[in-house]
Amino acid sequence: MTQSIAALPERRQLRQARRILRAALPALSLAIIVLGIAWLNPRAISYFGLTLMLNLAVPVTLATIGQMFVMATNDLDLSIGTFVGFVGCVTATVLHDDPVLGTAILAGCIGVYVLLGAVIYLRNLPSIVMTLGMFFVWQGLAILLLPKPGGHAPDWLKALMNSKTPYVPFPIVAAVVIAAVAYVGLMQTSYGAILRGAGGNAQAVKRAGWSLLKVKMLLYGLTGFCGVLAGLALIGLTTSADANLGNGYTLLSIAGAILGGGEFVGGRVSPIGSVIGAFTLTLAGSLLNFMHISPDWQVAAQGGILIAVLAARVLINRGGATS
Repeated sequence: MTQSIAALPERRQLRQARRILRAALPALSLAIIVLGIAWLNPRAISYFGLTLMLNLAVPVTLATIGQMFVMATNDLDLSIGTFVGFVGCVTATVLHDDPVLGTAILAGCIGVYVLLGAVIYLRNLPSIVMTLGMFFVWQGLAILLLPKPGGHAPDWLKALMNSKTPYVPFPIVAAVVIAAVAYVGLMQTSYGAILRGAGGNAQAVKRAGWSLLKVKMLLYGLTGFCGVLAGLALIGLTTSADANLGNGYTLLSIAGAILGGGEFVGGRVSPIGSVIGAFTLTLAGSLLNFMHISPDWQVAAQGGILIAVLAARVLINRGGATS
């Protein structure tokens, strides 16, 4: 009995160490990717090299943060990729020609996301089914609006996305700002705790007097808002639009949120981890290019990175459960 009591501090320290290791997994994954790039091509780790490699990191990061908000309520958005593509088509056509009308359409898109969250909650519908349906809706609208690639990005948007910040590349500065805003809003405010609690223990939140309907609507609205920002950022970088431009962002956003420590149950999400996960996937493409891996195999390689991180997380969790 005395020995068991004496061992308690050691067990607590071991659990604390495992929690720290689990939280550090996203950063460790990113560090391994960066070290691999530095070993294969040291010149890539420079202001100019990082700017090129992280060229599309901002829209991927915004889409990942949007997916994170949905995951906070134990849901999944399978439509965010085509939504980003539709926003891009609106930006390169309507917003470029008529800023007032274009802004109104984008605001209406966010409203659709809010309504989607309400319908899912009130009718108790699976988010996967509903968002899969919206996948085809956004895709169809994008094709109707822009049947073939074209359009032009607004000048102010191109200037913003091609900003040259001193010392540190603009994508890194933008990612730090995105992570800070999301972290403070979701992790450091009282209502942020309610938003996370709705995924972890919805009944407790409801008994405390908070409206789960409003929580679901707000989280989906935040996802739509991030999707709009991702579409704007993407067009600012590409300068023109394509109805299929954002299709790959659905899987990237899910993988980035999971790499960052997010889980499909329990409302467990990490804004900073999600941003790191998005950067990891973005830089992984550059690493695979330096390794001369065919683009046909790069998706499989990125999937392997995700599986490796998840396996490490499972081993850490299992060790913590048995300690």
